[in-house]
Amino acid sequence: MYHSNDCGRALNYLSATELVELYRRKEASPVEVMTDYIQQYNKVNPSLNAFSFTFFEQALAKASKAEQAYASGQAGALEGLAIAIKDETYIEGQETTNGSRLLQGDVATSTDPVAERLIAAGGIVHGRTTTPEFSTAAVTWSDLWGVSRSPWNPEVTCGGSSGGSAIAVASGMTAFANGTDIGGSVRIPAAFCGLYGYKPAHGWVPEIAPYNIDPYCHHGLLARTLDDIQLGYQVIRGPHQGDLHSFVPRPQEADIVSLKDVKVGVSEDLGFYSVEQDVRRCLRQAVGELTQAGVVATDITLDWDEQVIETAKVHQRANMGLYLAQRWNRPENRAHMTSYLRQYLDNAEAVTAKKILEANLYLCHMWQSLSQVFAQHDVLICPTLCTTQVPADFDYSRHQIEVDGQIVDPNKGWFMTYPFNTLGQCPVLTMPVGECDNGIPGSVQIVGRPYQEQAVFAVARQLSRTLSADFYHTRFPAFDSITRAAV
Repeated sequence: MYHSNDCGRALNYLSATELVELYRRKEASPVEVMTDYIQQYNKVNPSLNAFSFTFFEQALAKASKAEQAYASGQAGALEGLAIAIKDETYIEGQETTNGSRLLQGDVATSTDPVAERLIAAGGIVHGRTTTPEFSTAAVTWSDLWGVSRSPWNPEVTCGGSSGGSAIAVASGMTAFANGTDIGGSVRIPAAFCGLYGYKPAHGWVPEIAPYNIDPYCHHGLLARTLDDIQLGYQVIRGPHQGDLHSFVPRPQEADIVSLKDVKVGVSEDLGFYSVEQDVRRCLRQAVGELTQAGVVATDITLDWDEQVIETAKVHQRANMGLYLAQRWNRPENRAHMTSYLRQYLDNAEAVTAKKILEANLYLCHMWQSLSQVFAQHDVLICPTLCTTQVPADFDYSRHQIEVDGQIVDPNKGWFMTYPFNTLGQCPVLTMPVGECDNGIPGSVQIVGRPYQEQAVFAVARQLSRTLSADFYHTRFPAFDSITRAAV
């Protein structure tokens, strides 16, 4: 049997890819690893608050069946891997609260396509992860489930809205997890928790109605390694009968023979954001690693301004916001809502047709500017966050936030993800690089041309071998005091 001191890492921190290989060679047991996840949960979850529901007894039984599948040679691609599912994604027969007291006791009658595919491939859902109420915040806390925290610095938010998923992966309580992303809800938590988070181009991963028809909306994964992202992505992508938009064809992409063939555009601020100096430093470290590998990296200028923020706000309010408001924004419900949800729904109902037109026209301007960058570069690299100094209980409806000495929009002024939801056809990978001053890992976004992801993964692969190689191998969240030997 495999033991943690054989390679210096506890079983619960091994990558999903490593675990599958060990399971196939009969050198590790899915039951043994699931037990380690449960022990880690008992140790750290009371302080970090990653899970809203757990199904440990059932998970251990399914792990035992996974052992039999490996023994008989009938294991699926993800057989026996623990997968944490966001408490927003439907799984038939499971309560799904979406972080809201209004949905306590609400049991799903169907299973979302992503969860369906992960389970069909042998993944074991051992718990549901915390999210802000109706996923309407970039931090993760709710009146129902409390405050969730980054394992790298528990005073700091884990990000949102897929915050619990990110905590579960980063603190060794699961192999990997799903997340949804309409403004950065995969990538923001990935950044605050030192993970890889992938937002595929719109339509490549199926989603349920009515979110599937919104080009801002994506379903993605969070993982500790790039290999794990790609392992899970192969399972969840592709057409699904329930999602018309999922039939977007996959174009042919030229093979990238050498990184010297890749041209990278670099932006520290996307033209208008205030960005902390430690965040800029981490980006520059990543760019330095790429140039040493032969990548041609050039600073670029985008003709964007703060209308980017308003464009995203108007769209989200006019689609998801109005959808939620029509169902829930009634007097008898408001006393049961979080402060930020009340503000969000009120703003949604104030959206006008003129504002929607203005937002759509500015979207066209954004693409015109970015298309000029992509005419000369294969990818754009920029920070994921403007600052990592966001308290775990931050409330954009009541609090202010300062970035590099400037007061910024408390809702969207401190992260840089949603421009690429506005331009949702661009695939984006977030990954950890370096370390910010408060102990939170630095993070960059690698943005690809519309429906072109090969260069994104090629650039990420280089960074994963150099600047990011120590994450979860010799470098672990400070909160976790498990003793580990170096690899």
